[in-house]
Amino acid sequence: MHDWLAGKTIYPIYMEVSPSGACNHRCLYCALDFMEYQPRYLDTGVLKDRLTELGQLGLKSIMYAGEGEPLLHKDLPEIIRHTHDSGIDAAITTNAVLLKAELAEKILPCTEWIKVSVNAATPRTYAHIHRTRQEDFARVIENMTCAARIKQRIGSKCALGMQIVLLPENCSEVTLLARIACDIGLDYLVVKPYSQHPQSKTREYQNIKYADYLHLADELEKFNSDGFSVIFRIRTMQKWDDAQRDYDRCLAMPFWSYIDAGGNVWGCSIYLGDERFLYGSIYDSSFEQIWQGPRRAESLAWVESELDVSQCRINCRMDEVNRYLWDIRCPVEHVNFI
Repeated sequence: MHDWLAGKTIYPIYMEVSPSGACNHRCLYCALDFMEYQPRYLDTGVLKDRLTELGQLGLKSIMYAGEGEPLLHKDLPEIIRHTHDSGIDAAITTNAVLLKAELAEKILPCTEWIKVSVNAATPRTYAHIHRTRQEDFARVIENMTCAARIKQRIGSKCALGMQIVLLPENCSEVTLLARIACDIGLDYLVVKPYSQHPQSKTREYQNIKYADYLHLADELEKFNSDGFSVIFRIRTMQKWDDAQRDYDRCLAMPFWSYIDAGGNVWGCSIYLGDERFLYGSIYDSSFEQIWQGPRRAESLAWVESELDVSQCRINCRMDEVNRYLWDIRCPVEHVNFI
């Protein structure tokens, strides 16, 4: 933190990686639909080389998600294992249609958490929101039930959970989904608001308000126990409704990065495709060369002086980081009194 305050170069703490550009669902709310689900996959050998390097540079964690379904990458278990062996915590966000028992056996021992997007509690609503077949709902529940059993059998510490993006179509099914997640042995359910990506093609939910849904927090409280919790993102919902930021510049970019399914390294996933945020390619350079390179330096300078954060995505993944860093950069009076 002192290096950051002094303006020194620091390497990212957290990274998001997209192993696959393809996806087997077409969710109504998909933020990255503008990427067009390209059937491209990160080269396993190159990625493993970069993971080894990133571990040595101090990267702490990677979430495998991105513009496609990560489990579509045929070598994902090998990639997850190498991530773990490189000293980096690995996590996966997935729709879990492909998370069969054989795959779960391979990835659970070396994964910190797996979060499954299940945006309904009935096959019909699920198929509508995920724009897929109704049979996928039963397959996902079966896969997660099996994964929970495998976790218990092998003594894995991997946290298994679901998340639901709260929408008008599924608000009446949230309680049922909590019951399902609890009954099949998962660790948690996250209930989160929609967030409009500035580049998304879909605009159906851009005016959604969450004040009328906040009562669900009390209904879901009854599911909380020592072995299961419902994480109701009430603060995030309130921030969406208020659309206010406590900072006027993005300070979080030095602490994270994004690698897309084409191997490109970006400073921010909100601006995928915007050359001002493109640092380089892992196919052409080492990560150290990319991070220390002129393109990143130019990007950070532009962000510092010109980026209008009011045009950024509300509740972007770095929003809370920015709020924290802004308080450090611009402390309020009497900050040392707790």
